[in-house]
Amino acid sequence: MASEEARKQYWRANLRLVAICLVIWFVVSFGFGVIFVDALNQIQVFGFDLGFWFAQQGSIVCFVALIFYYAWRMNKLDREHDVDEK
Repeated sequence: MASEEARKQYWRANLRLVAICLVIWFVVSFGFGVIFVDALNQIQVFGFDLGFWFAQQGSIVCFVALIFYYAWRMNKLDREHDVDEK
């Protein structure tokens, strides 16, 4: 069994990872798709305005990438704290 301090460190690392992923997702989906849309619409990507692209596709692509990153990073974190499934 892990000590109480080791469990707290693991949980803090987990919460930090979740918070970072949520901030990135918020910035991409709300920031790029809503707040900065006018500035980003000055740039064209595949014939579409970049702000429109982020609102329609970019936030979804970012979300899927964050899911894979989170799974990869949690597996690494589990091994570091010796709580992985062996």
